[in-house]
Amino acid sequence: MQYIDVHKVVDHAKFNKFHAKVLAWCFLIIIIDGYDIAVAGAALPSIMTGMGVDASTAGFMASSALFGMMFGAIFLGALSDKIGRKLTIAICVFLFSVFTAAAGFSNDPITFSIMRFIAGLGIGGVLPNIVAQMTEYSPKKIRSLMTTFMFSGYAIGGILAAVIGKQFIVEFGWQVVFFAAGVPVLLLPFIMKSMPESLAYLLKRQNQKDLQKVVKDIDPTIQMDTTVVFTQAIKADTVNTPMAQLFKEGRSFSTLMFWGAYFTGLFMVYSLSTWLTKLMALSGYTLGSALSFVIALNVGAVAGCIVGGWLADRFHIKWVLVSMYALGSVFLYMMTFKMPTEILYFNIAMVGACTTGAQIVAYAYCGQFYPSAIRATGIGMAAGVGRMGASLAPVLIGFIVALNLPIKQNFMVIAAAGLIGAVALSFINHKRSDVMLTSSIETAAPETKLKSANG
Repeated sequence: MQYIDVHKVVDHAKFNKFHAKVLAWCFLIIIIDGYDIAVAGAALPSIMTGMGVDASTAGFMASSALFGMMFGAIFLGALSDKIGRKLTIAICVFLFSVFTAAAGFSNDPITFSIMRFIAGLGIGGVLPNIVAQMTEYSPKKIRSLMTTFMFSGYAIGGILAAVIGKQFIVEFGWQVVFFAAGVPVLLLPFIMKSMPESLAYLLKRQNQKDLQKVVKDIDPTIQMDTTVVFTQAIKADTVNTPMAQLFKEGRSFSTLMFWGAYFTGLFMVYSLSTWLTKLMALSGYTLGSALSFVIALNVGAVAGCIVGGWLADRFHIKWVLVSMYALGSVFLYMMTFKMPTEILYFNIAMVGACTTGAQIVAYAYCGQFYPSAIRATGIGMAAGVGRMGASLAPVLIGFIVALNLPIKQNFMVIAAAGLIGAVALSFINHKRSDVMLTSSIETAAPETKLKSANG
């Protein structure tokens, strides 16, 4: 009988068309997700004018999707461990596509907020599942790079929302950017047919036929006997209680630190994605110019994702992440000073690289920290707590805007969050991560065999 450790196969596989397919699907879904997240911020000034609402009300309207994302990340993240990751992802895409489009038909803040809340369930639920999917199928040497490259789609979605908004909102109204979000629902049949199921789910169900196909796709050179048993290096001792596993095997304090980092990181991201357009408009820029700054923010985010992922694969991912959070605070603080427009564009791009880019590296780190059996749950819980920070951000910044305080006060509040997140990340015990524990097992295995051979 032949025993094959599927995660070892993944770790040592060479990038091929199977990995490219997984990356392409995850990348596309993240673009759509990023668009749905950014669309409210791009349209916010026009929504405030069209519905006649003030900054405080607009902040609550923007937060409605983020409250949905909080619950979606917690419950739909864990759902994939029960019904499979592919089906969960399809459900999430349906929710955020259909209900974001439905928000475009809203004429009042309450209806708009309800539609955005339901859309937020899907937006929040898809993130932990996509991260878990990408982490699970990425070769070890390029895992961080593949995950962060995938997540650069989030910023591309933000750019797309800003570009469509810049081109069409003035002429056709804010609703057009919401209607466009409904198109991706057409992709659902293709997702169900083409995207591979989670390895952890297949192992749990011992689906031999699908496991053989997936393992062969991952490594076409592997030879399998007629009787093969698929295993994994590390299993959760009670797969029926994945939540409890987040606090076992020395992970308790690190789990709390991840939650703190996600809270502050997403506070920064959603403060900017929701209010940057309005803040720049209040600073004297036209709507078109303000949306150009949003594009600069997201271009920087794309660069931050790719460069951050590249650095994370070559240096200690935790300290790369700490550095990005800290630098994000520095560049946000610099927003309080007057500077030439060209330098301002560069500074905003660096803010995007070190906030959105850093958060995406954080998803990669969280995906590597937890074992595969609880990966989606771990990411989902961190993202769910993070959504509390995301939900707070539009409301708090909207409150500050409504007080007519100097614009720089808003940027100083956002910068402070980055410093707190950097401190939290520095306390994570990297030695308890799945990456380190798996490496320890692989290192010890040859030694065990040698001792056995020597009697």
